[in-house]
Amino acid sequence: MLTFFAIIIPIMKVRQAEKNDFHWISEVFKKEWTGEFIITRGKKHYPKDILGLIAEEGNKKVGLLTYEIVGDQLELTSLNSFKENQGIGSVLIKYLTVIAKNKGCKRIWVITENSNLKGLRFYQKRGFVLKAVYPNVLEQSRKIKPEIPKIDENGIPIRDEIELEYII
Repeated sequence: MLTFFAIIIPIMKVRQAEKNDFHWISEVFKKEWTGEFIITRGKKHYPKDILGLIAEEGNKKVGLLTYEIVGDQLELTSLNSFKENQGIGSVLIKYLTVIAKNKGCKRIWVITENSNLKGLRFYQKRGFVLKAVYPNVLEQSRKIKPEIPKIDENGIPIRDEIELEYII
């Protein structure tokens, strides 16, 4: 006797963020990034001023990637996956790479901090390479955004910004 079974695989859709998404993106920034803006290399990034990609499964938002294009450089300013180890971040990065190529960008770069071991692993596995380390720069960032923690949940001091890049 044959046994049949069904596997249900949710279909993920990726789309550009629209104006009506800004409230949700602002809430993600507050919850995941400790405030109304993200700061990289001393620059504030507000949801209303940057571009975004949203991953959805059905009507549920499962991922967010924000970015900014300046000249021939694309800065990935934030990446959140709300279902871990499901390929959401990888799919968002692939879409971002296509956008960068279409816009004539020469590289994608991202800043993370020294204690983000998971993020460092994630980006390097997707072809990003270490470009620069900015020691103790988070002390300056805390003057702009005091809510940035000094120590992460694993007890690692949060001090340095690390720049990774992906050459197009």
